[in-house]
Amino acid sequence: MSVDSVLITENPNPRHIAIIMDGNGRWAQKRLMPRVLGHHAGVKAVRKIVEYCAKSGVEVLSLFAFSSENWRRPQDEVNLLMDLFMATLQSEVDKLDDNNIRLKIIGDKSAFSEKLQAKILAAEAQTANNAGLTLVIAANYGGRWDITQALQRISLAIQQGELAPQDISEQLINQYLVTADLPEPDLFIRSGGEERISNFLLWQLAYTEFYFTDVLWPEFDQDVLEQAIISFKTRQRRFGHTGEQMNQLKR
Repeated sequence: MSVDSVLITENPNPRHIAIIMDGNGRWAQKRLMPRVLGHHAGVKAVRKIVEYCAKSGVEVLSLFAFSSENWRRPQDEVNLLMDLFMATLQSEVDKLDDNNIRLKIIGDKSAFSEKLQAKILAAEAQTANNAGLTLVIAANYGGRWDITQALQRISLAIQQGELAPQDISEQLINQYLVTADLPEPDLFIRSGGEERISNFLLWQLAYTEFYFTDVLWPEFDQDVLEQAIISFKTRQRRFGHTGEQMNQLKR
């Protein structure tokens, strides 16, 4: 589909929302609680946002749960995060399935335990045929890793004679990213007051609208998400065009 046709037919609501869920640890520390309790509180916020997006007709919700850089955190916290990831998969997959939500986990899963990898595969398989919201969880994910693994796979295809160097294009690279079957994000949100993308979906966010909020993730709710969506709706997405060209395209 051409850019012009996308501009003309674009839904005023975001099809794909991507969120960095920041502030769990700080939320707990402000309450003189262990950081892990902030992560538990963050899971409750995830449930609310998933429910809202599923009911609102959002097609894809991508959540940055654990970056490839998060392994640098204290080992106790990393272990607790892995345990929480496992427990959440076990407790939530049936609810997702009952609500027609497809679960997709992106990232380098090879770093996880065999037991967790098996749980991920089982959860994805159980929800694979669901046609409602696609919930993407980025775990041990990094945008640079995503681009690197795509180029490695393309290089291998060239070595095996399946592709030629001149076949490489933006469209081809996109086909080898872990999000190849998803629309690019329309709206990127980061909670917690930081204003950076922290190696999240680097390729995919090229024309995404950004929204930053000081609200810590455990306090992030439907009202905050609606504010972000309202902000998104007020913006003119030009995709390299001028404002005048946009106005002509929409006539």
